[in-house]
Amino acid sequence: MSDQSFLSWPFFEDRHRALAAALEAWAAVHLPVDHGDVDAACRGLVAMLGAGGWLQHSGAGIGENLDVRSLCLIREILARHDGLADFAFAMQGLGMGAVSLFGSDVQREWLGRTRAGTAISGFALTEPASGSDVAATSTTAVPGPQGWVLNGEKTYISNGGIADVYVIIARTGEALGAKGLSAFLLPADTPGLRVVERIEVIAPHPLAHLALQEVVLPETALIGRAGDGFKIAMSVLDVFRSTVGAAALGFARRALDEALTRVQNRRIQGAALSELQMVQGHLADMALQVDASALLIYRAAWVKDQGAARISREAAMAKLYATEAAQKVIDMAVQLHGGDGVRHGFAVEALYREIRALRIYEGASDVQRIVIARSILG
Repeated sequence: MSDQSFLSWPFFEDRHRALAAALEAWAAVHLPVDHGDVDAACRGLVAMLGAGGWLQHSGAGIGENLDVRSLCLIREILARHDGLADFAFAMQGLGMGAVSLFGSDVQREWLGRTRAGTAISGFALTEPASGSDVAATSTTAVPGPQGWVLNGEKTYISNGGIADVYVIIARTGEALGAKGLSAFLLPADTPGLRVVERIEVIAPHPLAHLALQEVVLPETALIGRAGDGFKIAMSVLDVFRSTVGAAALGFARRALDEALTRVQNRRIQGAALSELQMVQGHLADMALQVDASALLIYRAAWVKDQGAARISREAAMAKLYATEAAQKVIDMAVQLHGGDGVRHGFAVEALYREIRALRIYEGASDVQRIVIARSILG
């Protein structure tokens, strides 16, 4: 088992330690799953995570707050055991994040289903011409006789094609740029919504390009108030960006574990590879990056759980450092495995493919640098 000493840090309470122990025991029995049919695997994982009660942590009930430390712990542990399990859990939270934080009682009926694992959610934010620049959203939502009429395109949408419901950000035009966006709850069977293309990536996940053509939604589909879409999207990302760092940390811990096993069992010139000082230096760097990542992630989560309205700086630091560090840790684990490091069927090869996207989604690394720089400039 990976190092668990970080659970004694003052960021955590006994309930977090109990959660981690229970999830470790569950994951040891249920993970990893067969990834041969990715859509089926994701559907099965959502159902399993729901039946196990883990998805209850992906959203908050009325009067409750999301516990970000629990979200981070769950993502870290799941990612260490099975990257697709982390994806399945994360998207139930991110997909319904806007409803969890701002949704009406009617909209929260969907949240009850996603927390139970009986419905799959998606967050439709990215567009062909606007990724990290949310303010450049061009999908439109205009008032119509029956509520709202939506037109536009969304791409790289996680769970696209298998989701039962999406939260979609569209331009309603109250003002220019970021102040003219709104958030809507969009059931996947709504007429006019179609999957244009399923997108294949290096670490297979359900992804799709979606098109909306004269999609009619009722007034009750509006989440929060018209014009608050950017605020809602940023509030959701403020919570879940730290958890992206936690998933990267889980990947990095697994890579370090695999590297330790490899160098202690692989022999070179009659001695274990681990006896080489250069190898020891690499292991030290990997351990340092793992612990530094954990400190930044759980600092950000703790600050949010203490009631901070926004943690943009802390979350950006956690996501930026942890994802970049995990890439380095995994790359070194591949190097220490030699030829087996790039061989299909070895854990480090899968981790090498899994980690790359985390440096891009929910705000690419350079976007996080901009967020950090603006916060320190004032």
